[in-house]
Amino acid sequence: MCTITKKLAAGIGALAAALGCVVVAGPPAAASGKWCNHSVCIETYDNGTYLGRVEVSVTNTNQPNRISARVWTTNGWSANTKVEDVAKFRTYRDQAYPQRHFPAGTRLCAEGFRGGASVGLPCVTLTN
Repeated sequence: MCTITKKLAAGIGALAAALGCVVVAGPPAAASGKWCNHSVCIETYDNGTYLGRVEVSVTNTNQPNRISARVWTTNGWSANTKVEDVAKFRTYRDQAYPQRHFPAGTRLCAEGFRGGASVGLPCVTLTN
């Protein structure tokens, strides 16, 4: 039994390390673009390390839900978006306005929530 537990723990550790590498690497954002993860997308409209406006969208399911999102950077900026009751098969959209330059290498992330549960976490690395 102890051997099975050790093998299971080692396998979970290896999987977590592999997923961590994928999250840390992430795509770079040298220009405006759109990045998605599961039901959540984050879109930027500026070039380089300046972020004026960031749009977050969360795709809803086949039933009405209360949806919101949180947007943040790894150097301390963050904003919560509005909470909205969304009809079935609708996409929630809201914007955040950092309106500042960030150091190259800063990660921009957005997490969407549907009915209180996290439904996606796209991140992107800002580059010059």
